[in-house]
Amino acid sequence: MRIGLVQFTAGPRVADNLAALSEHIRDAANKGATLIACPEASSQAFESGPLAEQAEDLDGTFATGLRELAEELGVTIVAGMFRPASERRVRNTALITGPGLHEGYDKIHAFDTASYRESDNIEPGTELVTFGHEGVTVGAAICFDIRFPDQFQELARRGADIIVVPTSWAGGDNKTEEWIALSRARALDAGAFIIAPDQANPDGSTGAKNNSEPLGVGHSVAVAPGGTVLAQGGFDEEVIVVDIDPADARRRRAAVPIL
Repeated sequence: MRIGLVQFTAGPRVADNLAALSEHIRDAANKGATLIACPEASSQAFESGPLAEQAEDLDGTFATGLRELAEELGVTIVAGMFRPASERRVRNTALITGPGLHEGYDKIHAFDTASYRESDNIEPGTELVTFGHEGVTVGAAICFDIRFPDQFQELARRGADIIVVPTSWAGGDNKTEEWIALSRARALDAGAFIIAPDQANPDGSTGAKNNSEPLGVGHSVAVAPGGTVLAQGGFDEEVIVVDIDPADARRRRAAVPIL
């Protein structure tokens, strides 16, 4: 299976982000990817204005546009977006769309820290989600979820050989290294492939070190079930493709039956 990871910087307008993201997705599809994973907040960047003002459900222009693109290209697309939840808050959703497939996973674990409170604007989800792609079970998680190994192990128990993790990671000292370490740890915990596309950092390496808001640090990463990094991006926009054998996940879990 060939998988594409789209690393781009979203802006404040949904229509502009849909257009830019679509070009990257076409690039990944032209390179042979059939499962194409895009970052969290692909529809609108964090800290770019009130998220509720442009939030749309799965029948809105962003999700519909990506569904039509997925059907045209014959691929499955996973991309972060925001859906209405209440008057002030939204749901942080990973859209999952492709031929005969159109659903979403709502981020369960809000990025609440000493310096940032995602739950002020985001209403957390409660349900795990898996979906099928080319006969393989794929699990979904989003960004801060990656700090919670139980979620990834439960997705593996439900048969997920691949877990896609759209992300917009916060910068700061050691945060890029932390991101890679967590991605590798979750692969080892679950015995599954981790496909984790992050937003490119708008200010390159300097911005990634100085900005503690969740605007992305780049370094999208694909990790094998044994923790080996198969592909990794830099700070800037790019499209990464990686070939995997999903059966490697089952072989890993048979050899190391930690579940």
